[in-house]
Amino acid sequence: MPEEVALFLTSQMLITASKIAAPVLFTSLSVGVLISILQVATQIQEMTLTFVPKIIAAVAVLLIAGSWMLGTLSQFTRDLFMLASTV
Repeated sequence: MPEEVALFLTSQMLITASKIAAPVLFTSLSVGVLISILQVATQIQEMTLTFVPKIIAAVAVLLIAGSWMLGTLSQFTRDLFMLASTV
């Protein structure tokens, strides 16, 4: 496999992985920040309070954007096999 093809595939893989992971990561980050602000304002310092809303938000994002994530991953896989058959 030529070096250029390997570099192209690596960059496409990283871009696809970032696209797929971004919605869940940003949602978890946003919910975590909001819960932290709420904890600071109310002075409730319960460590387990942050986990349940983050999990609920992550599951909601997966339910909403899961088909798009799967479609993106399927398209990358199809492109990968098409490229592998030509090399």
